[in-house]
Amino acid sequence: MKKGEIYEGMIETIEFPNKGIVWVKDESVGETVRVIVKNGMPGQKVRFQINKKRKNRCEGRLLEVLEKSEREVREPVCDAFPACGGCMYQTMAYKDQLSMKAGQVRALIEDALVRGGQVKADAPEEADYVFEGIQGSPLEFGYRNKMEFSFGDAVKDGPLTLGLHKKGSTYDVLTTGDCKIVHEDFTKILKCVLEYCREQKLSYYRKMSHEGYLRHLLVRRAQTTGDILVNLVTSSQAEHDFTELVEELLKLELEGHITGILHIINDSLADVVQSDETRILYGKDYFYETILGLKFKITPFSFFQTNSLGAEVLYSAARNYIGSTKDMTVFDLYSGTGTIAQILADVSKKVIGVEIVEEAVEAARENAVLNHLDNCEFIAGDVLKVLDDVEEKPDFIVLDPPRDGIHPKALEKIIQYQVPKMVYISCKPSSLARDLEILLAGGYRVERVQCVDMFPATVHVETVVMLSHKKPDSVINVKVEFGEGEGKVPLDNIAKRAEAYKPKERVTYKMIKEYIEAKYGFKVHTAYIAEVKRDLGLPMYDVPNAVEELKQPRKHPTAEKVEAIKDALKYFDILK
Repeated sequence: MKKGEIYEGMIETIEFPNKGIVWVKDESVGETVRVIVKNGMPGQKVRFQINKKRKNRCEGRLLEVLEKSEREVREPVCDAFPACGGCMYQTMAYKDQLSMKAGQVRALIEDALVRGGQVKADAPEEADYVFEGIQGSPLEFGYRNKMEFSFGDAVKDGPLTLGLHKKGSTYDVLTTGDCKIVHEDFTKILKCVLEYCREQKLSYYRKMSHEGYLRHLLVRRAQTTGDILVNLVTSSQAEHDFTELVEELLKLELEGHITGILHIINDSLADVVQSDETRILYGKDYFYETILGLKFKITPFSFFQTNSLGAEVLYSAARNYIGSTKDMTVFDLYSGTGTIAQILADVSKKVIGVEIVEEAVEAARENAVLNHLDNCEFIAGDVLKVLDDVEEKPDFIVLDPPRDGIHPKALEKIIQYQVPKMVYISCKPSSLARDLEILLAGGYRVERVQCVDMFPATVHVETVVMLSHKKPDSVINVKVEFGEGEGKVPLDNIAKRAEAYKPKERVTYKMIKEYIEAKYGFKVHTAYIAEVKRDLGLPMYDVPNAVEELKQPRKHPTAEKVEAIKDALKYFDILK
């Protein structure tokens, strides 16, 4: 198998976030090879080209879907599918999306528990934690309360476009005029702005040359009130009077109502939506949103969950895990605009939020005043540094970090508090799994896990984890004398008991493969070992998103290799 070669195969499972797993026979080595093909669905027969080949990893680029999956039970809901990679699971039934995401998270969590020592590798079914499945979003479509659209073109020197980037491209922009994960008001605003900018022949900003005018259209909409903020983002390379555009926007027949239209100047070289200068063209630069009875002020750049109704499900799950915090000091680390802190403030002695984005901290302080909460303190700064200066000690910790997770050194400081319980809210399961290993090594254990789907049709999912720290209830001092004679403990007895209770070495697939190669002189694939274990009824991981019925037969090990695998399993006491 070489780079550039083209193969066909069936996507058997999808690993987080969008890694389709295809098993292909590599004729050069006579074995079946695991290839990662992104952006597919379980059960699809695909054609792909090998674009990465390393020692232990092989990746292919999806070229064509040859046969649809049985899980694709509905037609695409928007014109941009599948060119826009945002909602790649939209043709799947929602219940299948939920099942697949829950399976992905569970696999990552259990791998972390095995590596962290909470779960035995050879007995994952005996895991001493509770996986509580997944809760869906109250809205499957039209759930996003914020969208950043980009200006550009779909083909070089083509007409001006406004929408989302084409899958796999940082330059080509598709006009997404019927995006279904946002409210219809977004679509009407997008079409109005695009038509106006085309008529005015305004140029768009080119990221390579850093030349041009139009950059982004940022729209935010309150779920509870329908208030809308329209933010047109440009460079400072031209001047334009947007009075006519404001008039056109205000004429639109919307379900909600525009409370503010802003012109934001952004000359950053990076492709990010930020403000060097903000000009209010109409109304005001904020609106209010309500979550679980609390009111929050939302500005163009406020950090706020993009699915308001889904956020209520997420925070309710977190609050359920947190339980009673009466008379407790709670640390809300990576607190954003203080949503969780304020949800807990009513039932806590004090809540201290730490957030690195100063604008978010200012918003959190405003929101606390708005909600008449006087026991919240919000500190601007990096968690890694701020914890050194905070005098209070927490009784409970809530973690809600950004997508990349928590810095290992910050985790070490968090562990040093030795709080009995903490809750970790994650928007990226793979980062969560990495951080859990460190927390497990620090004496914590996973008690409960709950997934919440905040982003239907996409690859993303939120996870809430409750962790506990076991401390000794009491200390008993016992005086023991070693040696021979009455009342003394013989040393040879200690050695025998230690040997008897010595934990068994974890047997890995690598050890089994090395044993077989050394004894029989040939190699066996991991998939063959797994198949033999499955046939023998030995413990296996659950794979909720596996294909129930293959459309082409899976390659099986020869009788010789089956016997060699059984011999290795007996050697390592896995098979009696």
